[in-house]
Amino acid sequence: MLDTPTMPRNTAIAVLDHWNELAAVEAAREILPCCGSRVWAERMAARRPMASPEDLFATSDEIWLGLNEADWQEAFDSHPRIGQRHAKAATAESLQWSGEEQKTAIVRDEAVSAALESRNREYEARFGRIVIVCASGKSAAEILEILERRLNNTADAELREAVEQQRQITQLRLRRWTGVD
Repeated sequence: MLDTPTMPRNTAIAVLDHWNELAAVEAAREILPCCGSRVWAERMAARRPMASPEDLFATSDEIWLGLNEADWQEAFDSHPRIGQRHAKAATAESLQWSGEEQKTAIVRDEAVSAALESRNREYEARFGRIVIVCASGKSAAEILEILERRLNNTADAELREAVEQQRQITQLRLRRWTGVD
């Protein structure tokens, strides 16, 4: 079968139709890997039905930006450090997606690897969490540059940056989940 411009949209509608029919607890569990915050997932499930991918994406942003810092931190904790495969709290699907998102950031250069490890430790000591970067399509050197720049942020500015990076990650995962790549 040839891909047509309507196929991804039809796939997304089928995913949403299925999701809209689930019990709230199941719906929250199914969407949780897209973000990692249980409150976000519960609120997403409570806002159903979603008629279109665009509704899903907009609702996600609205809910995400309205959460508190503890809910954001829960989502941050669902990510492994750049280049690692485990996280404080993550679903298997979330870890798989993280691996795919970071595949271009796999470090083959020992100097970059050492610098990333050092800057990650510095970041964690300074901000109390791992760095959240929408790593999809970025090289290890690009991520290192981003990390070094962000080490200069104030705590408030860095929290806003982490929230925005998680928002971008969530949007990518929602697109993957619905088949709207």
